[in-house]
Amino acid sequence: QVQVVESGGGLVQAGGSLRLSCAASGIIVVSNTMAWYRQAPGKQLERIALITSDGRTNFPDSVKGRFTISRDNAKNTVYLQMNSLKPEDTAVYYCHTAPRLGPWGQGTQVTVSA
Repeated sequence: QVQVVESGGGLVQAGGSLRLSCAASGIIVVSNTMAWYRQAPGKQLERIALITSDGRTNFPDSVKGRFTISRDNAKNTVYLQMNSLKPEDTAVYYCHTAPRLGPWGQGTQVTVSA
């Protein structure tokens, strides 16, 4: 079964940066399409970063140019580097395969203060 553990969230001021990590088990991340998702209070879950098995990435306009997704094949870990953070980036961040192949992890809270 696919399991993921997200970490790296926290409280940061607007304009700051964070790097989130997603340690996966039950799959080999380099062989799968992996994605980061987020859910802000009162809003629907949205996918905000994706990396395919051949390394192509995709981002929605809301984070394009500010967020990057990468992976460390040796550690079987996916990262989300978030720069120029805005208060509207405040959310719980999750990672998983795309499409999702197992239960959600606990997520990691990111709070951006104005």
